[in-house]
Amino acid sequence: MLDETQIIAVRYWAGAKHAAGTDRDELVTQTELTLEEVRRRAVDLHPGTRLGEVLGACSALIGEQPVGKADPASVIVRPGETVEFLPPFAGG
Repeated sequence: MLDETQIIAVRYWAGAKHAAGTDRDELVTQTELTLEEVRRRAVDLHPGTRLGEVLGACSALIGEQPVGKADPASVIVRPGETVEFLPPFAGG
């Protein structure tokens, strides 16, 4: 556990940005969070929106590393890191 309050930055792209009504949020925390907790806290910041549904379809990056198909409950996000949510893109 950390001694001081720190930030996990959350960035939204495309449809996630539209659903959130912003391109970023900051989550204040004193400890690391799972990706599932980051997603839940992000949704809680935007009640009455489709953000939860959209984030459920998004891929995620932590820093520049793709999370892939890993269980969001087992992926650790540390304070100071940035999580980016990217909706699926059509085309090729």
